[in-house]
Amino acid sequence: MSGRLPVVAVVGRPNVGKSTFFNRVVGRRLAIVDDRPGVTRDRNFARAEWAGRGFYIVDTGGMVEGSDVPLDRAIRAQAMAAVEQADVVLFVVDARTGVHPLDEMVAGVLRKSGKPILLLANKLDNLPHDEARHDFWGLGLGEPIPVSSISGKGSGDLLDRVIGLFPAEAEAGAGDDEIRVAVVGKPNVGKSSFVNRLLGEERVVVSEIAGTTRDSVDTPFQYHGRTLVFVDTAGLRRQSRVKDSIEYYSSLRTDQAVHDADVCIVMVDATETELHAQDVRIAQTAWDAGKGMILAVNKWDLVEKETMTAPDWEKAVRARIPYLQWVPILFTSALTGQRVRRCLDLVLEVQEQRLRRIDTHDVNEVLAKLLDHQPPPAYRGRRAKVRYATQVGVAPPTFALFCNFPKALAEHYIRFLHNGFREAWTFMGTPIRLRVRGGKGE
Repeated sequence: MSGRLPVVAVVGRPNVGKSTFFNRVVGRRLAIVDDRPGVTRDRNFARAEWAGRGFYIVDTGGMVEGSDVPLDRAIRAQAMAAVEQADVVLFVVDARTGVHPLDEMVAGVLRKSGKPILLLANKLDNLPHDEARHDFWGLGLGEPIPVSSISGKGSGDLLDRVIGLFPAEAEAGAGDDEIRVAVVGKPNVGKSSFVNRLLGEERVVVSEIAGTTRDSVDTPFQYHGRTLVFVDTAGLRRQSRVKDSIEYYSSLRTDQAVHDADVCIVMVDATETELHAQDVRIAQTAWDAGKGMILAVNKWDLVEKETMTAPDWEKAVRARIPYLQWVPILFTSALTGQRVRRCLDLVLEVQEQRLRRIDTHDVNEVLAKLLDHQPPPAYRGRRAKVRYATQVGVAPPTFALFCNFPKALAEHYIRFLHNGFREAWTFMGTPIRLRVRGGKGE
């Protein structure tokens, strides 16, 4: 990743304002911010730009050096992985509380990393008159740079220094040909394990505790010359199950991740034998948003094949939800790696279908056959005519139908045309839109 764009890692102990600074640089509230420490647990990637230089900035969980708590150790491992991948490390401290013993421990670890490190004395809202930052000279990481993540004071000067530390060649070859892939589903269906297995490393924290992932975590990945940005999202619960502000904002981030994605991998638990209402709602959200979709049936290795086979499962779910007949279904296991890599090929295929364009001549040829087979119903005693059709957009593919009486094309007739277009071109894994427009003679 760093061969494409430079990487900036934001690290520090809990509750010093790392996520607030991350949001300030990105320009929107991507990372969850809360007064309680430990809200950020995974590495959260986002693309940013300053003075014409593009880079990735990585928000990390608060480092608690010396803790034996499993989750603290996992968060520390994630933060250190971000440091190892970074071109520049931003060490954030809370200037209002002074030097904390954890600051000294984290500073000792960072000094051994060999990475360029900038020390950010955060929460200095009274700049340039506040001199509290000078206490941090003792950390041995050079000049403490005063900033206020809340107001943005000092952030511009800091970013000028950050881009000055970037490798000269780091931006060579950077491009925008990215496919954003959101991995969505209920809590604890194995989304993080699936992403880790796919990428071949522990990119996101995995725990048996449902709801460990809270932010939507972006991870760029190269495959067949394309950049796939995988977004491991928090599990979507029913609104009645969302208990506090952190879960509420996690749900919003996941919903936003779906709408920002190109392709959604909707993950369900094979051991639950059938789709729950929440699974259906998540899939419907992605489909209604016009996103490409792959249904990943995870934990397939745990299903007894005597009681349920893949064709049986597939037939049952497609009978219940008709639009899933156009969605590829992948029976996989994040634990064993079964068919996990096949998902990458499906992502490329589905995205290709989302961007597919059909020649206007071909569209009208198919339309004419459909109209001959089933003419449109009359409207107030007058004959309705669909004069012609053309594709007007992609992602998802969208067709305009020009009719003298648009109201004559009721929902059931639009569905008939929709299915006819599907039979002609399939558009695997992507919804299509049919828009009816008025024409002369109405």
